[in-house]
Amino acid sequence: MTAISRQPFQLIAPDGTIHPDDDHPIEPDAARRYYRAMMVARAVDDEATFLQRRGELGLWLRSLGQEAAQIGSITALRDSDYVFPSYREHVAALERGLSPGRILAQWRGVSHSGWNPADHNFHIYTLVLAAQLLHATGYAMGVRRDGTDDVVLAYFGDGASSEGDAGEAFNIAAVNAAPVLFFCQNNAWAISTPTHKQFASPVHVRAEAYGLWSAVVDGNDVFAVRAVTERALRHIRSGGGPALIEALTYRRAGHSTADDPTRYRTDSEVSEHANRDPITRVAALLEQQGWADEAFFAAVTEDARAAATRTREECLALPQPRLEWYFDNVLADVHAELARERGAALDRKAVAS
Repeated sequence: MTAISRQPFQLIAPDGTIHPDDDHPIEPDAARRYYRAMMVARAVDDEATFLQRRGELGLWLRSLGQEAAQIGSITALRDSDYVFPSYREHVAALERGLSPGRILAQWRGVSHSGWNPADHNFHIYTLVLAAQLLHATGYAMGVRRDGTDDVVLAYFGDGASSEGDAGEAFNIAAVNAAPVLFFCQNNAWAISTPTHKQFASPVHVRAEAYGLWSAVVDGNDVFAVRAVTERALRHIRSGGGPALIEALTYRRAGHSTADDPTRYRTDSEVSEHANRDPITRVAALLEQQGWADEAFFAAVTEDARAAATRTREECLALPQPRLEWYFDNVLADVHAELARERGAALDRKAVAS
């Protein structure tokens, strides 16, 4: 029997209308901040897509349409909370202080990741579906033993929820009361497979069966995401055990720049979801409430243009890796055979040049 899903929590309708809720007031400053952050992040995303099309990046996975899910969740965390991303959490990465160049380094093929996770409490991207959920669970078990009330947040997609690693992570986290928040960005498609062909029971319902506190939220409503994330964090910090949030959103671009989504979904479907765009929703809210004027929107547009320029400049300025790096970073201790291979490779390079 198919499980019955709860209705997703929502505070702001797609047209910008506020749903009355005394427990979750909508603050003007927060609205302006979220709008700016999402606009800047989308500009970085757009520019990265252009760079890939020009051959400057080997691949790019867009976050288009998922900005609210990421901004609403990442801003609810403390700086000391640790994050395990999947591979399209560029919005969250920017909010954590990573520069566009560091984010693009991996996709340009000049670095394994591009940053030291300890610098931002933000782990490197994980391209193996659901692997980061087990990593996050293990890390959270260590955090619990440290005696702090810090939380580990792990992002993943609806497709990853169908992986065995996801089920194992949920179960291990629940059994060990690990302080981890699993955040599913359900964007309706696992490459070309729609959610209704992936599972009959929603992700948040399945989470409850493992013993996790769970909730479902409108992932295009940044205020609702923030509110639900804060509630989940309170539950975890108080010793209630792990939690899962399923944020219902939509992947408006292809799975990656190597994907052609027109082969498996209709233009009308994409247009329908474009009308629920998270940035347009906050812009409508700001206009309806009189919380922003033309000068504000113009300033944000200029910030977004500057971010796009910075993205392009930092990408093109990334240093090319030296041949010896491929040998120096394989093992902690270099053994004789590796040293021999390194020397031979450098000799061949010298002769070729």
